[in-house]
Amino acid sequence: MATNDKLVEVLNDLVQINNDRVTGYERAIDETKDIDVDLQTIFRKMADESRKYKTELVQEVGRLGGEAAEGTTNLGKIYRVWMDVKATFTGHDRQSALESCEFGEDAAQRAYRDALASDAEIDADTRQLITSQQASLKTSHDMIKKLRDAHKAMNA
Repeated sequence: MATNDKLVEVLNDLVQINNDRVTGYERAIDETKDIDVDLQTIFRKMADESRKYKTELVQEVGRLGGEAAEGTTNLGKIYRVWMDVKATFTGHDRQSALESCEFGEDAAQRAYRDALASDAEIDADTRQLITSQQASLKTSHDMIKKLRDAHKAMNA
């Protein structure tokens, strides 16, 4: 049972990082509501992506006999405070929103790398689920980075 407990803990970390991601993108949507409709569409898609991943992870936790985590990570709470401080000094503009989202995407990538590198025994199906989600999140990360870099270059 200890093996399942470790894996449940790993999966719950991913549940929480996806909760962070949803909260972060909902925040970004609010911050860009009067600025960029195109970003709002992308941010909604990414929040929905994490809602889907959370559901998949929660199902996996249940299959293992565990109880799914609720809420967000401490890092996520720190991230949101950082977004508040940054918004106070830089305003609610496209560049700030993209930089904040990239910060969150970096955190998600770290969480998935850590999950795959953990000492928990991960069965093949669960490893495939984590790997697949990580690859999709990497695509989202790269899109945010590309948008940030393009906006920065345009305004340089």
